[in-house]
Amino acid sequence: ERSSTVLSLTANKIGDEGAKAIGKALTTNVALKQLHLQNNQIGEAGAKAIGKGLNSNAALKYLSLGRNSISDVGAMAIGEALKNNTVLKELFLYRNNIGDEGAESIGKALKVNRVLTTLSLQLNRIGDVGATAFGEALKKNALLTRLE
Repeated sequence: ERSSTVLSLTANKIGDEGAKAIGKALTTNVALKQLHLQNNQIGEAGAKAIGKGLNSNAALKYLSLGRNSISDVGAMAIGEALKNNTVLKELFLYRNNIGDEGAESIGKALKVNRVLTTLSLQLNRIGDVGATAFGEALKKNALLTRLE
């Protein structure tokens, strides 16, 4: 039985409802390795569902949620998932209106996450508080080799 390992839905109109379905599927999916969801009108509710799926997912290694609108609430859900997820290596959250609160949550997760090597948070609205959280995380996390 063959199963797809890459799903690219870039630049569609998945929105929160589609993201909720994908999040639910992530909880049981064991084959998907890469998921491209950038530029899909995904907001906080969709990001929360994807975070919930990531919490127990044991296969996904690459996730791009760039150019959506997950904001701090969505970033916090992703941050919580990163505390438990043991497989995700690359995470792209650029251009998502994430501020200090979301960045702080992800920073805290990085203190305990031992698999993520790449994290992209470019073009958000992260200030001193979020940057400080990443600085503290990097003191404890030697695996993250690409932070942008």
